[in-house]
Amino acid sequence: MSKSIKDVTTNTANWVIDCNQVTRTYNEGPEKLTIFSDISLQITAGETIAIVGSSGSGKTTLLNLLGGLDRPSTGHIEICGQEIYKLSEAARARFRNKHLGFVYQFHHLLPEFSALENVMMPCVLGGISVAAARKKAAVLLNSVGLGARLAHKPGELSGGERQRVAIARALVNEPDCVLMDEPTGNLDEHTGAGVRALIESLRDQFGMAFVMVTHDMSMARSLGRVMRLEQGRLVNEG
Repeated sequence: MSKSIKDVTTNTANWVIDCNQVTRTYNEGPEKLTIFSDISLQITAGETIAIVGSSGSGKTTLLNLLGGLDRPSTGHIEICGQEIYKLSEAARARFRNKHLGFVYQFHHLLPEFSALENVMMPCVLGGISVAAARKKAAVLLNSVGLGARLAHKPGELSGGERQRVAIARALVNEPDCVLMDEPTGNLDEHTGAGVRALIESLRDQFGMAFVMVTHDMSMARSLGRVMRLEQGRLVNEG
């Protein structure tokens, strides 16, 4: 399943994500609330970026924009050379499933399905045969140390194990970029350290880009670049 950085580079600028002068505002009655303005961020294949900032600074909003889950008020976002907000909603969902993986603070696993079935889901939705999806999911769950837990449902797994299943699910379609929103925020320190080490290992193994929103500065500093979102601006953290 491993692939080189060259394999995941699909646009001539070598950018997996190109976020250009993006602003997000919300209407609050007669007033407009600006979450952030003129945000620009380019992410190359195989790069790892942490986005930090105080609560309410707009980190999750920015991550949702980068993932095609929300629409910018102004500006442009391209993923692998495709301006995603020019796609229909259905086409954008298919594009996300192919090119992006998502990991959240709360794992969002389907409780009635096993670990294997949860990880298979993006493959099956993408049109891969059930047999092929099962094989890919089993390989990934083995790689995250859950080879003996394939048949277990989320309620039968620990918090750290559930997050490992969620990470495997994010990787199963071999995306160009994985977007992570506080992936260790709901875990104790020891379990969070284990997930952090796993993320670092998978980053090196698969050569895909990772963008992570986190309050965990030790996690942030383990990544290649740290950006801070404060007062509506995104700046490099010194």
